[in-house]
Amino acid sequence: MPDVVTIGETMLRLSAPPGVPLEQAPQLDVHVAGAESNVAIALCRLGTTAGWISRLVDTPLGRRIVNELRAHGVDVSRVLWAPDGRVGVYFLEQGIPPRQHRIIYDRAQSAMALLNPDEIDWEFVRSARLLHLTGITPALSAGCRTAASRAIAEARRGKALLCFDVNYRAKLWSADEAKTVLGPLLTDVDILITTADDARLLLSGGETAEQLAALLAQRFRAKTVVVTDAGRCAAAQNGQVVSKKGYEVESLDRVGAGDAFAAGFIHGYLTGGLDRALEYAVAVGALKHTYRGDVAWVSPEDLKEFLSGSPRWR
Repeated sequence: MPDVVTIGETMLRLSAPPGVPLEQAPQLDVHVAGAESNVAIALCRLGTTAGWISRLVDTPLGRRIVNELRAHGVDVSRVLWAPDGRVGVYFLEQGIPPRQHRIIYDRAQSAMALLNPDEIDWEFVRSARLLHLTGITPALSAGCRTAASRAIAEARRGKALLCFDVNYRAKLWSADEAKTVLGPLLTDVDILITTADDARLLLSGGETAEQLAALLAQRFRAKTVVVTDAGRCAAAQNGQVVSKKGYEVESLDRVGAGDAFAAGFIHGYLTGGLDRALEYAVAVGALKHTYRGDVAWVSPEDLKEFLSGSPRWR
């Protein structure tokens, strides 16, 4: 059984060339994209085994997703092949500063959104060392919301650590609905990861990453809280708050960098504790900016050379 299990929807990303509006794009590049599967892929590439649970239709598009995850070493044996629904897609218009990226979702009635929690192999979840979830899954549908809640309960039954990345998506639900739903899910998690903006959505106070991390730890009784903010991060654990500066990057593709950060943190946490987790998180998150697509193609050798200051990464 894999060390880490993730549950969530993965879509196909259709990207216009950088700087080209979607309405003018002569072609679209196809990438496999999903917050939880991005984490699973990055973990496997780093050397931590991972499995991914989702629901897909058995079509060329569904098989395209599974084939890519399998190629990276992700355990896809618990993917549910559904007779209903569709593969979700999203369109990405890559803005060049000061113009922002633009994302258009086309994911309504996806196979994952039609999930029945009873379809999931919960023993697979209970067997993991760590379960990783994001706030995207409960935003998809009532069934996915129930599945997220049950996943947390099943992970607790199996004594697995629980990692939750808030990953608020305004295109999927309102801030008020997210606060209402996520509050109970975040209580007593082992690792809570969030951006500063998402943290402010959950809280009524706090400005700096350090303040937000401390407040979240108190509010949700989370054992470890990590808050990212403008290229740096802060972590609260056992009443102490530590900070780490990120790397300056020239970004080729920033989409998926947060998932890469989460994967680096989990990998470091499982292999060496908080200090290593933060070191790996900021490094893998930075390196993701250098890869096209949502996935961080970072190997253990890449990570080691980058952290050692090898000339290859100067």
